[in-house]
Amino acid sequence: MPSLSLRGIPQDVYDGLKALAARNHRSMQEQARLLIEREVRLSQPGAMERARHWRERMRHRPMPRLLDDLHADRRR
Repeated sequence: MPSLSLRGIPQDVYDGLKALAARNHRSMQEQARLLIEREVRLSQPGAMERARHWRERMRHRPMPRLLDDLHADRRR
């Protein structure tokens, strides 16, 4: 598998990536790879159109109201 080495990352970006990785219980390498993969996928032609299509399909579906369900469950 190819590898990539990054130089010249600003300290605040490095620190932010480190904190983000820690919050997500990932290594910095895993977190950076995930962010790069996500950005590349979203930049592919048609990604936004697929997202719009999915949003349109889900628009009329009733979504559960989690808080109401929790309150109802506690009253049982």
